[in-house]
Amino acid sequence: MNNEKLKYFKEGLNRFAKAVIFGSLKELKRQKKGDSNLSKSLMYDDKVSKNSLSIDFIMNDYGLFQDKGVKGVGGVRKMTSTFNSRDNKGKMWKQKGKNSPFSFKKDKKPSVKHFKDWAIKRGLNPFAIRESVFRQGIAPSLFFTKPFEAAFKELPENLAEDFALDLENFIEFTTKDINKK
Repeated sequence: MNNEKLKYFKEGLNRFAKAVIFGSLKELKRQKKGDSNLSKSLMYDDKVSKNSLSIDFIMNDYGLFQDKGVKGVGGVRKMTSTFNSRDNKGKMWKQKGKNSPFSFKKDKKPSVKHFKDWAIKRGLNPFAIRESVFRQGIAPSLFFTKPFEAAFKELPENLAEDFALDLENFIEFTTKDINKK
C-alpha cells in the first residue's frame, strides 16, 4: 500500500502535529512567552516519501534550550552586601537545569546581546543577568515536551483507527478491481 492510499493515516499524523504545536503555543502563552520569536517559529513539516510518512517539528534553535533547560557552570557567588560579606565562604549558585542534556562551558559565557532588551525593559543590568544565567543555567520549561507527550499518548489508538480506515478503503478498492476481471 503506497502513501496515496494512506490518506487517513497521514491526516492522523497531521492532527497529532497540530495538537503538539497548539499545545506548545498554549504553554508558551501560559509561561508569558507567547509573543516571542520562538512561538512564531513553531511549525511542522510532514514528509512523504515512497515508503514512509514522517513529521518534522521546526523551531528556533534556542527552543531546545528553553524546553530542556541548560545546566549552569555553578561556582561560588560573591557576596556584595556588607551584611553578607562577613561570610567569606560565599554562597553556591543555585542550579536550575541540573538534569539538562545541555550545559554552559566554563570559558564560554553567552553574549550580553541575548539579555540586553529583556534586562533593560526591567531596569536590570544585562551583564549581571548574563552572569546569573551562566552560573545558574536555565530551568527547563517543557513547553514542547509536555504537549508532545500528551498528544503521543493518544497517537497509537488514533493512528490505528486511521490506518484501519485506509486498509478498509484499500481492500474495497482492490476487491472492486478483482470483481471487474
